Amino acid sequence: MKHYRKELWFKVPGRRAFINITPEIETCLAQSGIRNGLLLCNAMHITASVFINDDESGLHHDYDVWLEKLAPHAPVEQYRHNVGEDNADAHMKRQIMGREVVVAVTDGRLDFGTWEQIFYGEFDGRRRKRVLVKIIGE
Repeated sequence: MKHYRKELWFKVPGRRAFINITPEIETCLAQSGIRNGLLLCNAMHITASVFINDDESGLHHDYDVWLEKLAPHAPVEQYRHNVGEDNADAHMKRQIMGREVVVAVTDGRLDFGTWEQIFYGEFDGRRRKRVLVKIIGE
């Protein structure tokens, strides 16, 4: 069995963003030479997420509004975690959106449904963060 590992780095200038990272993941898959197996992609920071969904701006807006209702950033004093920092909401948003995705690899391609894409979700940006891509298979 072969394996491949790569870290992707992101620096979002604002606090929150959703970035379609499918092209970067497909590049990793091509570089791996793996034709059949599994691909794991996970955020390596506790205030960021990796998830699969549709690449549609209205949906991303709706996610942003929904997450802010569930775990509002302000007032920052509402969170016990926010002693010397202001990102408790980002930890909660990450928990909701998830840490990782696993995608089947079939004949050298991501085995997706029709509209599926992989996204990096940032909830406490303004600094560099990593996403791990690990692929195993033949």
